[in-house]
Amino acid sequence: MQISPYSEPEFDPYGDRQTEPDGGWLAPTAARPLGAVLALPGSKSLTNRELVLAALADGPSTLRAPLFSRDSELMIEGLRALGTTIEQIPGQGDFGGDLRVTPADELTGSTTIDCGLAGTVMRFLPPVAALALGPTTFDGDEYARKRPMAGVVRGLQALGVDLDDDGRGTLPFTVHGTGRVGGGTLEIDASASSQFVSALLLSAPRFERGLDLRHIGERVPSMPHIEMTIASLAARGVEVASPEPGRWVVEPGPIAAVDLDIEPDLSNAAPFLVAAIVAGGSVTITGWPADTTQVGAQLIDLLPRFGATVTRDGDRLTVHAPRRPADGGRGIRGVDLDLSEAGELAPNLVALAALADEPSTIIGIGHIRHHETDRIAALATELNGLGGRVTELDDGLRIEPAPLHGGPWRAYADHRMATSGAIIGLGVSDVVIDDIGSTSKTLPQFTELWGKLLA
Repeated sequence: MQISPYSEPEFDPYGDRQTEPDGGWLAPTAARPLGAVLALPGSKSLTNRELVLAALADGPSTLRAPLFSRDSELMIEGLRALGTTIEQIPGQGDFGGDLRVTPADELTGSTTIDCGLAGTVMRFLPPVAALALGPTTFDGDEYARKRPMAGVVRGLQALGVDLDDDGRGTLPFTVHGTGRVGGGTLEIDASASSQFVSALLLSAPRFERGLDLRHIGERVPSMPHIEMTIASLAARGVEVASPEPGRWVVEPGPIAAVDLDIEPDLSNAAPFLVAAIVAGGSVTITGWPADTTQVGAQLIDLLPRFGATVTRDGDRLTVHAPRRPADGGRGIRGVDLDLSEAGELAPNLVALAALADEPSTIIGIGHIRHHETDRIAALATELNGLGGRVTELDDGLRIEPAPLHGGPWRAYADHRMATSGAIIGLGVSDVVIDDIGSTSKTLPQFTELWGKLLA
């Protein structure tokens, strides 16, 4: 049985991605305090990791309540192109059912994989393609060719994989798979993306000698994502030793087939929880896990620094807005944050800081210049275009309080830029986002859920 993964009727996630005939989406402004209770689809980071591990496992796996979005669809199609059987089956969730993944008897190349703008696809699948027989060409959207890939490309080449990239270290390139990767000792620079490490660790149990991977260079950003990868491997019987910081050792061996539940995407919870602080009132997210490796869990500690109150009742997490001062303002405090471990939360938190009563400085996010777009430059440009006072730093932003006004907000085909514009629109009338459909990358139901938030 096939279930359509997209329930959002207002746009075609692969089409022109517009919800208004004039080419923009008028972000709704909150007219009253909120009181919403929402459930969210599965985590993109977990879904795409588990899809790769299920494809390399020793038997079929079922992923319950995974995310169905552009990024996960690209991962599914990429694995199918390499010979993996992936079927949608009915499930108990509200966002598209479950996935049954049956590994191929032998992975086969002689195909092309479209990565879109998905970092997990362009980085996680080349090591899998190296284990396939035949050439596999990787390419993606225009901006994808600018995203850092050298850690994976040079790493595979150092392991003896025939990877032809014309020396660029970026997309497009072709992996000439031979059905085997020797593995062994490897050094890479993962300072541009923790996904370089995760990409190699996910396939490492299938390398003949496993992998002894060492990071050389500056600090690895988003370390929680590597911890997520290690936890996903451990759940399938693969132990990853870390004898010292920046080094990971994986022994060769089987990857167990398992049936598992995918947690809701806690990073996608950010704009909804932030909305309570901007509009007033409260927002509750259901299904919040008691223990998790997701970066979004840091919202529990981060949002109170802006003045919010966070409470938990079982699997329900609620954010309550700060009390508004009698002399005006929203009661939103300024912050000094180092988000080096949680860069994906930065765009939404910068939007929140732009509506605060006090100045903020957010650093440790230089690596997000190389995400779907240069997010630091994009945030500064769009906020300043609406009257903001935002200054770019080497690895962050300085945000001064300023009265904002309506106007166009460009999303740069970046889902987190689009949701950041929606946050601004809650508190500022007449903000028009040019590409709200870019949210289909990780949350196709965004506008539907945003409407429920304000209902």
